[in-house]
Amino acid sequence: MVARMRDIDQNTEADDTPLLFGRVLDGHGGCQPVTWDEAREWRPGKPGEVLWVHLCRNRPGVEEWLREELNVPEPTAELLVSDETRPRAFREGKTIVGTLRGINFNPGAEPEDMVSMQLWCDGRRLVTLRRNPLQTPREILADLDAGHGPTDAGATITQLIEAMVARMNRSIVDMNDHIDQLEDLDPDDEDTEDMLDRISVIRRNCLALKRHMSPQHEALERISRDAPDWFEDHDRREIAETIDRLRRYLDDLDISKESAVVLQDDLRARTLASSERTQYLLTIVAAIFLPLGFITGLLGINVGGMPGTDDGDAFWVVVILCSAILMVQLFLFRKWKWF
Repeated sequence: MVARMRDIDQNTEADDTPLLFGRVLDGHGGCQPVTWDEAREWRPGKPGEVLWVHLCRNRPGVEEWLREELNVPEPTAELLVSDETRPRAFREGKTIVGTLRGINFNPGAEPEDMVSMQLWCDGRRLVTLRRNPLQTPREILADLDAGHGPTDAGATITQLIEAMVARMNRSIVDMNDHIDQLEDLDPDDEDTEDMLDRISVIRRNCLALKRHMSPQHEALERISRDAPDWFEDHDRREIAETIDRLRRYLDDLDISKESAVVLQDDLRARTLASSERTQYLLTIVAAIFLPLGFITGLLGINVGGMPGTDDGDAFWVVVILCSAILMVQLFLFRKWKWF
């Protein structure tokens, strides 16, 4: 099914029209495909019919069609085709206008690379627009083509929002799995710098998702509260449940971020402790050899009159003296609990 949807997307985008796909919902979960020309001339016919067109917003003619055929005010039409992707939603007469963000699961994309989708709906016609490939509309389209999709415009918007928010959970679960894997690793057997780099990536992803998804919470509340009458009560309840789910996901992001911070602090503390132990041992070694080096240096100066220069036993006397000093040092260091 995924391969089929990708083929549809590629074939449609090869055309010169902005239409990625178009469907007329029959009100019973099914639909009929429409071309770009048919969509432009479509007028409400049978009761329960809804036109849904999914457009590439950076194709020529989109803004003009919105203004001239759908009578969308110019500022709103400019918003729908612009690259202003901050989530927002508002009511404009009997229409609802919104900009939503979803997780980018396109090949080579990072989770924080969000994909935006604009939407406009008057209850009988639903227009969704995007610039980069977005998988969520294709999932709803597959349900419609199978005959068990949404039955009206409100249900279609609700399912689009639910699918976009649900995809956010996949990214959070993946990040939590990475954190669990890092927690199970033994820092003594792993490259600490590599682990710290991986944790930093997780923290950046958490911050980016939180920054991008928090405004979406407000946008969904506006849809639930201010949507026109064609947005039915059960759609509002489902949006409210989606808002609660989004809140939980945002809380999970905070927990993931805090877990990454704790793990990062633990690794840094281990690294610092290891470094301090190394410095401590070097200090002990220096303390041991400092008096020994002083004695051997003093006796090694090339000055006339040095005692013992003519005595063959002087060397062994110095060795015994240095050994005695070393033993006294080790005894004192052990007594003072320096090691």
